[in-house]
Amino acid sequence: MGFKVDSFMRTRISICLILLGFVFYGNAQGCSDAGFCTLEGLMPQLHKPGKNLKNQIKLGGFYGSADNNISVYGNYVEYGHRLNSKLSFNAKLNALGQSGNDITVFGLADIFLTANYQTSDNLKLILGAKFPLMAANRSFDELPLPMDYQSSLGTSDLIFGLSYQIKKLQITAAIQQALTQNSNQFLSSNYPESSELASIQSSRDFQRAGDILSRLSYPLQLKPKLKFTPGLLAIYHLANDRYTNALDQVLEIENSQGLTLNANLYLDYKLSAISWLQLNAGFPFLVREARPDGLTRSMIANLEYRISF
Repeated sequence: MGFKVDSFMRTRISICLILLGFVFYGNAQGCSDAGFCTLEGLMPQLHKPGKNLKNQIKLGGFYGSADNNISVYGNYVEYGHRLNSKLSFNAKLNALGQSGNDITVFGLADIFLTANYQTSDNLKLILGAKFPLMAANRSFDELPLPMDYQSSLGTSDLIFGLSYQIKKLQITAAIQQALTQNSNQFLSSNYPESSELASIQSSRDFQRAGDILSRLSYPLQLKPKLKFTPGLLAIYHLANDRYTNALDQVLEIENSQGLTLNANLYLDYKLSAISWLQLNAGFPFLVREARPDGLTRSMIANLEYRISF
């Protein structure tokens, strides 16, 4: 039996495919957040495991383009356990590497712990925390590196969110707030003018403000085993970040507060009754003028394998 779609669905799919093209050929800058937009519960909810399947493992890898001629890549492993029909727990460990300007680094990043509570058929609450595995104080040739080359923000964060579903439309909102700050010591003035790093924003004793997240996503069932989900992700950085200059003065980084608006695209393929393969990508429409935390991505693509048992 052939696969058929109506003209309205064809229009939506065509728009999404055009957007996907911009992921790989666009020149915009943005897609920065502190890590909570990829957490279970705050991601689009696309699969419902069987009632007897209490555990889930996810393995993934990603690649992206960042600011300052830097490429980023990494991987993660995540374990989830469903305690009952309402309560589940997740633990995620990720690692991140950066390469560019004759510098290549790689290291462990953060551990995320989250609890998801299903208050009703349509509403889920998420409470979580992020714990850094490094203090964002990496150096190269005895000189401190900017945040762009750190595998973690180096902050301990608190995360709270909710996810609500109206028919197929999924609405997510969350806040992530740093409880501690990092030990970064980068000053651009320590580098010669000929160095690419001399033009990067200084981040000595970096103080990063919190973020608010809002996401809309709408899954489209293309075939029995294939699902396509376009979405919009807005991240608002709540205040200007701060750093300490060479004179030990604490200064605001102007225009680091503000909105980033991103497109997200997910393609899910069902391998079996208990396993899935997902390709997802993201790129920005609108960005903050200053992004000193090193999280900016002009595009990022992620491949994930998920199994329940």
